[in-house]
Amino acid sequence: MSVSIKDVARHAGVSVATVSRTLSNGPVSGETRLRVEEAIRATGYRPNLSARRLRSQHSQTIGLVVSDIRNPFFTAVSRAVEEAAYHAGMRVILCNTDENPDREELYLRLMQEERVTGLIFAPTRTTCEALHRFALDFPVVLIDRSGPPGLHDAVVLDNAGASTLLVDHLVAQGYRRIHGLFGNTSTTGVERHDGYAAAMHRHGLTPEATFIAPQAAAAEAHVTALLEGTDRPEAVVVSNGQLLLGATRAVRAAGLTMPDGLAVAGFDNETWTELVGPGLTVIEQPVQEIGATAMALLFERLERDDLPVRKIVLSGRCVIRGSTAARS
Repeated sequence: MSVSIKDVARHAGVSVATVSRTLSNGPVSGETRLRVEEAIRATGYRPNLSARRLRSQHSQTIGLVVSDIRNPFFTAVSRAVEEAAYHAGMRVILCNTDENPDREELYLRLMQEERVTGLIFAPTRTTCEALHRFALDFPVVLIDRSGPPGLHDAVVLDNAGASTLLVDHLVAQGYRRIHGLFGNTSTTGVERHDGYAAAMHRHGLTPEATFIAPQAAAAEAHVTALLEGTDRPEAVVVSNGQLLLGATRAVRAAGLTMPDGLAVAGFDNETWTELVGPGLTVIEQPVQEIGATAMALLFERLERDDLPVRKIVLSGRCVIRGSTAARS
């Protein structure tokens, strides 16, 4: 008889989810990992990855479709997914959509033609709303962006909560006119806007928010216009790493410093954010955990396609630096 992931879990005295996280190189304590690895050796377990799908000629390939591979967030998540796939003896097909719904549809069709075993996908809001019509015959795990409730598993950040952390910090530092700048192509931008707006209202402040294309050039142009205005904000919160880069460029091009000319806070703790000026205050996302958890969900779905749809919400960490120092 073939050995199942349940047999490994029983032998190791852990849950099936813990075995899946170990297989996908996810967050598991060292002691637990050793116990699971010993159980795998003792039982002779090999990942099944859905015999039904393999019998129906699905390849041992994982599809990975991201919105912008230039964004270090997606680069890091892609690395985590590839690492987990490698340890499971699987290949990865990586596609980049540039937040373009037409390209997303093209690559979803490609995944069907390639008969991938499963898909990790970061869709635009447009495609999220239409996912049901693709009738995909392999499991899908969404990352970074939420889809229609009950359709696909997802691993996302607590986006509203993360924006709230930034607003609360800025208010505590004495800032009142806080402009919000959010990407207009994804559910992520909407959720981060909602957290920002709710926090502003809670502090008795008026939200001043704009949705723009999630690109550095768009943010640079918008922040430049804000700085040239007669009633410029005291601080700006931006919703992703590309917008953060653009906002920083605009401040520097205007000959201003942070936070005196403009306090700046945003998302993604990229290496450059600690090197610019006084360092940028950011939300650090658990990128490794996002990728590894997405693969764990995918493996569990392949083992049991009757599982309820799950949405895993992870927390970010506010890294405070000089760009949001107390207002003088």
